[in-house]
Amino acid sequence: MNDATTRRQLLAGAGAAAAGALAGCTGGIGGNNGDSGGGESDTPTAAAAVDEDAAAAIGMVYALGGLDDRSFNDAANRGVQRARLDHGIEYTNHEPGSVPAFADVQAELAASTNPNYDLVCCIGFLQAEGLSATAPEYGDQQFMIVDSVVDADNVASYVFEEHKGSFQAGHLAGLLTSRDVSLGGGATNPEEATVGFVGGVDQPLIHKFQAGFEAGVAYADEDIDVLTEYLGNFNDAQGARDIAADMYESGADIVYHAAGGAGLGVFQAAQAHGRYALGVDSDQSRSNPRYADVVLASMVKRVNIAVYDAVAATVEDALPVGEVVSLGLDRDGVGIVYGTSLEPAIPDDVRDALAESRQAVVAGDIDVPSELPPTGGA
Repeated sequence: MNDATTRRQLLAGAGAAAAGALAGCTGGIGGNNGDSGGGESDTPTAAAAVDEDAAAAIGMVYALGGLDDRSFNDAANRGVQRARLDHGIEYTNHEPGSVPAFADVQAELAASTNPNYDLVCCIGFLQAEGLSATAPEYGDQQFMIVDSVVDADNVASYVFEEHKGSFQAGHLAGLLTSRDVSLGGGATNPEEATVGFVGGVDQPLIHKFQAGFEAGVAYADEDIDVLTEYLGNFNDAQGARDIAADMYESGADIVYHAAGGAGLGVFQAAQAHGRYALGVDSDQSRSNPRYADVVLASMVKRVNIAVYDAVAATVEDALPVGEVVSLGLDRDGVGIVYGTSLEPAIPDDVRDALAESRQAVVAGDIDVPSELPPTGGA
């Protein structure tokens, strides 16, 4: 198929065969108002009717782990929910269960005429390979992707400066690990001066979190030890709990995770060991209130803003296709929010220090690495 082939031409050629294939697919679809429809699936998703009077029809293709992760995917879902309220759009949810399934779902939504999607949102960097193949095949379809750059004229790429937000998380952890802090379900041991980082998949994107976190810790005190380990996925909460437990038992006061839904295990380990944790993507003291007594803060990555902005731009016929939109500290795309229960545990001078380092990063006075050193790694 050449690049000039349009979605309409493809559908005309496919005819009844395509319609039959769609009708026979099952699993993973959400309702028009965003209700999840049964969890993850490796198959393409069935078509769903969308009110033709809606301002736009949006297809949401979520990252592995699916909805109800209290983190990354749920943040994206909040963005499209807000867009529905503000702009009168409707949307369907799709939760592929494997990396190969991403391209199948992307292609199905692009080929659909009922609904005829105005925008397909691809949430997560693991969708980039599939979208790089899918987007050129469906030149009339607009896509957006979060956390990766796909070089295509019909794709808007939204990326975040996770390393800079993680620098703030590391600076906070570094300032607190050498202090005597005791509130809620945790406490520090100033004699240890050790913190930890638990990553999900060992990939360059997650390395950005680690690199920024380690730089922030070192900015607070170069003598602080940082324990790091990767889980290999984003959904094994028990595995994350085991890793974090080892870190706490090795002296870590505070563990920061970039492990998606698996990060729940870090909070469980923090409670079990009377220590603290730092959440990611969403304010996890709110999304996981049962662990609010150990979540000191979260490095929020406002995926909801990226999704909302892309949907709003689609409604206005102004989606920045072919462009890269970067969201960092300066645009509040990333940042630190203190835990709902533990905010009083953060001393005023620590808050002041974080505000100063944030401004220095925004101004370019602090250069935060986005990659691990050659001898570093997971």
